[in-house]
Amino acid sequence: MKIALIIACVGHIVCGITDCMLAYLKNGRFEFSDVKDNKKMQKVFEGASLKQIELAMLIGVFALFLAAFGYTAVSRMICENSPVVGNIMLGASLFFVVLISSHHALCGATEWFYVRLGRTGDALEVILDFFKRTSPVAIAYMGLLVFDILLFIMVVTGKTDLPRWACVFNTLPAFLILAPTKIPAKGNIANAFMFLGLAILL
Repeated sequence: MKIALIIACVGHIVCGITDCMLAYLKNGRFEFSDVKDNKKMQKVFEGASLKQIELAMLIGVFALFLAAFGYTAVSRMICENSPVVGNIMLGASLFFVVLISSHHALCGATEWFYVRLGRTGDALEVILDFFKRTSPVAIAYMGLLVFDILLFIMVVTGKTDLPRWACVFNTLPAFLILAPTKIPAKGNIANAFMFLGLAILL
């Protein structure tokens, strides 16, 4: 159990690093709002390394695979007290991991094609169309939300072996604290925090 949680923590840390590799390029940080102005996009992506984007995509997907160990371990722990809730959490977390891995790769692919196609106005139009058509995979976050809410309820109501205050080791409250900040990879930081806290307690 503890090893699986630590592996998941490391997985989310590594995935967070790959998020930064996609966001922080040679000429600055890429903000999604930049897509409204191709001149800004051209400036940010000038000299961008395709190798960096490729590595970010591939390593990020592998890191999310590692994270699956933690979600599975927590779901199995909950199954000991409530098989129904535990299995729902397992299904929700696997739904999240599979789709978010696709989302991570698709986001990287969007940047890769923009650079490869020459950072032109036509290239921007193509990648925006591609992003819009593949954006439904972002529904993956619903799986994570279900997992986090059920875990919070199970811990705070005392239906696990964890102390009730351990409900703070949860992605949802951690992300809400980080959301107003400009810290990158907020979701991965929040997830890593959850798994680290649970690993220390269990």
